[in-house]
This record gives sequence, structure tokens and C-alpha cells, in this order.
Amino acid sequence: MKIQMGNKRKKEIIEAYAQIVIGCVIGAAAYPTFLVPNNIAPGGLTGVATILNYLFQWPVGTVSLILNVPLFLIGYRTMGKIFAFRCLVATLLFSVLIDILPLKAISVEPVLDPLLGTLFGGVLLGVGLGLILRGGATTGGTDMIARMVHRRFNFISVGMFLFALDFVVVIAAALTISGEKALYALINIYICSKVIDSVMVGFGGNKACFVMTGAWEKVTQRVMDEVGRGVTYLEARGAYSGKSQPVVMCVASRQEMTTLKRIVQEEDEKAFMFITEAHETLGEGFSRLDGKD
Repeated sequence: MKIQMGNKRKKEIIEAYAQIVIGCVIGAAAYPTFLVPNNIAPGGLTGVATILNYLFQWPVGTVSLILNVPLFLIGYRTMGKIFAFRCLVATLLFSVLIDILPLKAISVEPVLDPLLGTLFGGVLLGVGLGLILRGGATTGGTDMIARMVHRRFNFISVGMFLFALDFVVVIAAALTISGEKALYALINIYICSKVIDSVMVGFGGNKACFVMTGAWEKVTQRVMDEVGRGVTYLEARGAYSGKSQPVVMCVASRQEMTTLKRIVQEEDEKAFMFITEAHETLGEGFSRLDGKD
């Protein structure tokens, strides 16, 4: 049993660092290909480094590393040793790769297109940072400083601090580069944050369906027979009627939703039904809990 637990732990560590390394490569690639050539400062200390690159042609990765390491050393005590070490690895690798990746600016000849740079740079950076976060790390000392500030002034959340920093960087970009580039930076930050969320919670195309109907037994049987999905009952009580009645819950693919809705309509036209996104579905009939397909 101990050997199995040890092997499982080793596998988790390998997967975590694999995600961190891949994430660093993808995220760092966004800078020489899209962001730096278009002078787009995507918030954080790398955004500061991008502004300094515009003003003095200093390498973005090196400057980012110089800015991050002192903050990391100041704030590492706010986290556990494992997380701090992973953050250090990610910060070093990410910063170095920005400067050494043999990549050139991707442009629509004969000129660079800042909008394309903003969009695709945000996607690449978001995917990279999302993978790094999934690996249990971050790439900036600002996260650690934000945690320290939050501990001392608990009314300032970590997210609020990081947002304020991004806002300051965008204002600095507006003053030093141009207002237009600052607006592009805002778009980039928004896209990046959305992609990070998608990477963190998964890109699954499954739906969670909830049905309130008096014909719940018939609906349940037909869903299991015709759709081939399991069904769960949730105990619920109507606020107006005061009657208890099970809510039928089922998770299925987008393609199966058409059949499921048809079943409900045929069994009870007065049924109440709502469908939500199930971003990441794990368990029998879907992806395995250990991450394997």
C-alpha cells in the first residue's frame, strides 16, 4: 500500500512539473511572437518589463526576473515550501524562456497587427499561465507580496491587489507608450484571464441538466434506457405548494441534450428544466478521476 501511494505521489509530482514546464514554454512564447513586437504590456511585472523594453530595449525576461526574485525572497514565507519551490522554478524558467526562445514576431505582412497580437498573445499567455497554475505554481513574486499585504490588511484581497497592480501597469503603458497600446493591453488582460479560467476548470462540452416534473419516474427510466446516462435524485420542496418532490439531475454531452429534452417534453410538457455548463466532468462514463481518459 505504501509503495502504491509512493508511486502515485511521484506520478503527481511529475505531472505537476510537466504542466509547469509546458506552461512556461507556451506562456513565454507569447512575448517574442505577439506581445513585445506590438509593445503590449499585459499587466504584472512582465508588463513593467515590456514598458522598459520599449523605453530602453532591455530584455523582457531578464528584467522580469530581476524584478521578481527580490519580491519572491521577501514573500516566500507566506507559502508552504513545496509551493514556494514550484513558484521559484516557474519564475526562473518563464523569465529565461522569454529571452532565449528562438521565435520571431508573427505579423501580417508587411506590418504588425496589434489587434491580432493582442488576441493571440492573450490566448497563448492564458494557456501557459493556466497550465502553470494547474501545476501548483505561479510565475510572479507579486502573488506572494499580495498575500503578505492581505495578511497585514485583510480588507485588501489578493485579487484586489493584483488588479490594482495591473491597472497601474496599464496606466504606465498609456503614459509611456500610447493610449491605444494601453487599451490593447486591457483587452489582452481580459482574454488572458478568461483563458486561464478555461484551462483551470477544463474545456469539457458536457451539460448538467436539472428537471422538476411529476413524471420523474418515467423520465428517469427513459434517460437511462435511451440516453444511457446515470440519474441522481435531489430532494427538493416547492416553496409555494410545500410538497416534496425529487429533482432529476443528469450530466450528458451536448449531443445527448437534444434527446434528453425530447424525453422530458414527451413525458411532461409542464415540466420545469434548466441546463448549465459542466466544465469538467470526472467519474464513470466521463474522464477518470486520476486524469486518464
